[in-house]
Amino acid sequence: MDKLKFLVSLTTNDNDYQQEQAHAAEEAARRCGVEIKIIYAENDAITQSQQLLNVIQSSGEHPRAIVFEPAGGTGFPQVGRAAAAAGIGWVVLHRDVDYIAELRRNFKVPLFCVTSDHEEIGRIQGKQFAAMMPNGGSVLYVQGPTESLAAKQRSAGMYETKPSNIQVKAIKAQWTEESSYKAVSAWLRLSTSQEARMDAIAAQDDSMAVGARKAFQHHTSGAARERWLSLPYTGCDGVPKTGQEWVRSGLLSATVVIPPNTGYAIEALAKVYRGGLMPPERTVLASSSYPTIEVLAAKFREKARAHGV
Repeated sequence: MDKLKFLVSLTTNDNDYQQEQAHAAEEAARRCGVEIKIIYAENDAITQSQQLLNVIQSSGEHPRAIVFEPAGGTGFPQVGRAAAAAGIGWVVLHRDVDYIAELRRNFKVPLFCVTSDHEEIGRIQGKQFAAMMPNGGSVLYVQGPTESLAAKQRSAGMYETKPSNIQVKAIKAQWTEESSYKAVSAWLRLSTSQEARMDAIAAQDDSMAVGARKAFQHHTSGAARERWLSLPYTGCDGVPKTGQEWVRSGLLSATVVIPPNTGYAIEALAKVYRGGLMPPERTVLASSSYPTIEVLAAKFREKARAHGV
């Protein structure tokens, strides 16, 4: 049998979680004895759609399956149908799409989703806010792009669990450190930001949290800088060598660990093509708080006691 070849399409290579997705894909490919090619969409849905269509419509050798994380607000139903019609498996990451069920009824190639519960990720972050600010406060919240369903779901979950005495000021960025740095820098130039008193800085991914911190470091001075940098910063993704390490070093106070799902997808595909069972239409990998909510709450209670609050 020819060696199995899969294509992995990720949103960007300028983000620690996407880099972890690539690493997990490579590790799974080695374990399973398959060949993979990884491409990046530069955070652009049109670019990604065209890249995938070029592969599907190519007259050359096709990959046996495509594993992709959507860069925009759509799950590419037309591209998925074209892939299935060409005999190419189709796996959607980090997105619930309603067209997979219909494709599974009409095509025999592997078709499924592997995702995280993004609303639950937001709920975890809302609980982290409560642990860090037991008496309430205000959060500057750096969200993902407007068209991102994951960003919308994380926001909805956060608002669901955050206490009513915690206020949120939201600004938008693009899932990268640089975009968050620019967004927070622009916010700092507003006259209203000079009067804003925030008690925490949060972002929907760890790299954006770090970008926000750098903006405060570079665009404030004196007592203002000292106060901004002393606030708790939180993010999401919890990659072991970045997000979790940043928590251990004190750069961040907390993160939400979102396990990479490329490895799971590649292992599932390899099993199917070697005679195994088709995976379920949708698999959800669990996320968790790092540190736990209980440990985080205890830390901030101790900090409050140390300051006589």
